[in-house]
Amino acid sequence: MSLFLPGRVVVFDYGEVISRTPHASRDALVAATGVPADELFPVYQELRHDLDRGDLSVLAYWRAIGARVGRTWSVTDVHRFWAIDFTGWFEVEPETLAIVEELHDAGTRLALLSNAGFDFGDPYRRSPMGSLFETVVVSAEDHVLKPDPSIYRDTCDRLGITPEQMVFVDNRAENAAGAEAIGAVGHHYTSPAGLRTFLQDLAATVEGAPA
Repeated sequence: MSLFLPGRVVVFDYGEVISRTPHASRDALVAATGVPADELFPVYQELRHDLDRGDLSVLAYWRAIGARVGRTWSVTDVHRFWAIDFTGWFEVEPETLAIVEELHDAGTRLALLSNAGFDFGDPYRRSPMGSLFETVVVSAEDHVLKPDPSIYRDTCDRLGITPEQMVFVDNRAENAAGAEAIGAVGHHYTSPAGLRTFLQDLAATVEGAPA
């Protein structure tokens, strides 16, 4: 079945939807920082919101982590940690990205909406994957995080659509619900197979609708 959704724009989250969970890089971060995982990652995750909102630079983010775990890190240290962490997020789930490409090739409009820091903007847009999206929205650039309603509305405005025309895919249920709260169709992503079934069912309901 063709994954053509006339009159709709499918907007994808990136982390742990298109990308895989970066298990290997997390192990490498533990080794590089010398901080046990049960100390490092709760702080990493807590402060990530400030990074993704654009309130902290990459350097400030890692130094804030260091301060919380009792370490002082040089710029050289931080660059090593950043490189491990950053590149880990670019191992994609090929089945999911293949679905994105299939949607694109069928003529369905696509966009990306990611809670991510400033450093992800250009790689998202300039990577081969980026060629599939007409708009890329990065939370740090808007200084607001999903599931705040304003980031979904801003995405719709950039695309020139109403919320009812948006189909939003995210691995976090609260983010999918945030899109639904403004009138979009939300999908809580759990697997490529589940995503395909959802999109096929949706395509069947809109078949023949005006573009």
